[in-house]
Amino acid sequence: MKFIIGIGGVTNGGKTTLTNKLIQTLPNCCVIHQDDFFKKPDQIEVGEDGFRQWDVITSLDMETMVNTVEGWQENPVKFARSHGVSVTPEAQDSDPDNGVHILIVEGFLLYNYKPIVDVYDKCFYIVIPKEECKSRRSTRNYTVPDPPGLFRRPCLAHVPETQERDGKQLPWYRVP
Repeated sequence: MKFIIGIGGVTNGGKTTLTNKLIQTLPNCCVIHQDDFFKKPDQIEVGEDGFRQWDVITSLDMETMVNTVEGWQENPVKFARSHGVSVTPEAQDSDPDNGVHILIVEGFLLYNYKPIVDVYDKCFYIVIPKEECKSRRSTRNYTVPDPPGLFRRPCLAHVPETQERDGKQLPWYRVP
């Protein structure tokens, strides 16, 4: 059985921390991090403020991300082995129907690209207070610094407005 979990949420909301704890606990569990699919800096559009727009869907190579998810769907055992993930004895053979195979896809814009929304068996969206988000983000050391005033403008515009996206109910969890 194959099962795909989407873990979305605001930037610096704890998505990767939660994902890392889950992959240590769940058997035959692989992960795809949306952060691994950013385009090269020269391919990122420049906004009216003169800064590259890293927090929008066009900054990501979503087609490649979808292809990666499809690679897991085709053969989760082969995918796991190629990513250094141990598989349980019942899932050792290359028949993906043997055992349970879990894929966690995590990122800040998981629910803004229809071709990927349709693959999730379960969707989660993590929300934290804006001030906590700002505090966490200000302590991170990014290669490309945040533009001035990032938190004064609608920087979280990609947050879904409702708990339903493309007909799928999204459980929302508020993290203290």
